[in-house]
Amino acid sequence: MNHFEVFNLPVSFEIDTDNLAQRYRDLQRVVHPDKYVNAPDRERRLAMQKAVQVNEAFQILKNPLNRGLYILQLQGIDTNDNSAMDSEFLIEQMDLREELADLREKTQPFNALSNFINRLEKNKTFLIDILSQQFAQKEYQLALESTKKFQFFKRLHEEALSLEEDFF
Repeated sequence: MNHFEVFNLPVSFEIDTDNLAQRYRDLQRVVHPDKYVNAPDRERRLAMQKAVQVNEAFQILKNPLNRGLYILQLQGIDTNDNSAMDSEFLIEQMDLREELADLREKTQPFNALSNFINRLEKNKTFLIDILSQQFAQKEYQLALESTKKFQFFKRLHEEALSLEEDFF
């Protein structure tokens, strides 16, 4: 049973996350191991396995990047493929990393970092829109490239948030 089937959803990048969360809560009420404390060992183990499966499926499907990677894997696409990305994007990556490294030297580093983070969030939102279109049109190779870009922006965003914590 794949993660979409766990929640009785079609395989799709577009997910109503409120609906997903409600289905998750409903399933948790049914399979939560605490409900099986007095059950035989076999039933307790099955409940635990089902609860783990529901949790894992929810964690993957609620996150657009993880959901995209999962859909690609369902299509038999190697998401660990480290083939080179287009040179324009590689240059953009280097420029953004350099900009992040230089933020501490700015006269108002917190404001500069805030603007930087906002730009990253816009890039992530743009990529989510692109991925939605690519998955809808079953353009899986293009979706793989966009997913790799999304991963870069996600990592850079996390690094920027970590730097933000250092400013306090």
